[in-house]
Amino acid sequence: MLSLEDFKTSLTLPSPVEPFFPKWKGAEKVSLFVKRDDAIHPIMSGNKWRKLSNALPPSLPKAIVSFGGGFSNHLHALGFICFKLGIPFTAIIRGDYSATPSPMIKDLIQWQTHIEYVDRITYKKRSDSAYLNELKLQFPDAIIIPEGGSQAQALQGIKDMVDEIEVDFDFIVAPVASGATLAGIVNALKTFNTGSIKNASTPQRKAIGIGVLKGEGYLESLVEQFLPDSPRREVQQNIPAGERSKIPDRNQEEQHWHINHDYHFGGYAKAPIELQTFCCEFNNTMPFKIEPVYSGKAFWAVKDLLAKGAFNDGARIIILHTGGLQGAR
Repeated sequence: MLSLEDFKTSLTLPSPVEPFFPKWKGAEKVSLFVKRDDAIHPIMSGNKWRKLSNALPPSLPKAIVSFGGGFSNHLHALGFICFKLGIPFTAIIRGDYSATPSPMIKDLIQWQTHIEYVDRITYKKRSDSAYLNELKLQFPDAIIIPEGGSQAQALQGIKDMVDEIEVDFDFIVAPVASGATLAGIVNALKTFNTGSIKNASTPQRKAIGIGVLKGEGYLESLVEQFLPDSPRREVQQNIPAGERSKIPDRNQEEQHWHINHDYHFGGYAKAPIELQTFCCEFNNTMPFKIEPVYSGKAFWAVKDLLAKGAFNDGARIIILHTGGLQGAR
C-alpha cells in the first residue's frame, strides 16, 4: 500500500490549461481554454480528486464511509484511493445492484470495497443527523464523507484548482450537481474580485454553473450552503425563460456567479439522442473526451451560448473539465 504523499506523486498536478479551438459559431470571437482536470489521473481525476485532496488527513483514517448511486464518480474515485492507501471503505449505494452490478460497482468489488445497498427511503436520510449517528455507531473508527465528496474541506481543493490557472480569464464555466465545485470556484474568485484587484477598471471574473439536473433554486441553495457569508442570490429569477441563456453585461454591478438551468436535458443522467450525438462527434474530433452526464452538458452549453452571442467579443473563457469519464461506461 502507498502513503498519501506517495500517491500524490502519481498525479499530474497542476493539471494543464489548454487553448481550445472548436469550429463552433461565435468561437472565433472569444478565447477558449479548457482546464484539463480530467488529465490528473486515469482513475482518480477531476473534481473528485480536488474534493478529496483536503478531506484525507496526513494521518490516514482507520476507515471511510460514503454514499452514491450505482454509477457514482465519487464512489469510484474514493474506492480506488482507499484501495491504494489500504483504508477499509464502505460504499452505501442507492438501489440494489447485486444481481447486475454496474461497471463502477465491479471496480469497487475488485478494490475490496464493502458495499451496502439501501432503498431510496433509507438513502434520503444520508444527511440526517440521526441516521449519521447510527452509522457512527456501526462504523466507530470511520470518517463519513458526504455524497459527492461535497463538504467544507472540498472547497480548498477546488480553490487550488482555480489558483493553478495562470492565463487571464473573464469567465469560468463548470457543471453543477452537488454544488461544492461551484462554491469552491466562487470562493477562489473572491480573492481576485476584491482584494487582488489593483485597478478599479479591471473586469470581475465570473463563474457560470451549468445545472446538469432539474433544480432551479435547489442547486443555488446547495452552492450557498458552502457560502455562509454570501447574501441569498435568486439566480435569474427576474429573467424570462427564453432569455436565461443571456449573460448580464460585465459593466453592470450584478452577482459574480450564476447557474444556467437551460441545459439539463430533462434531468440528471438524462442523455437524449442529440446530446449523445454531440458527445460522440466531439470525442471523434477533439483532443480529449467528454461524457453526457457532466462535461457533455457543459460543453454543449458553451457551444449554444456562443451561437447566441451571450459572451462579449474578446471574452476569455475557461471551461472546467471535471473528469468523470468512467460514468459513461
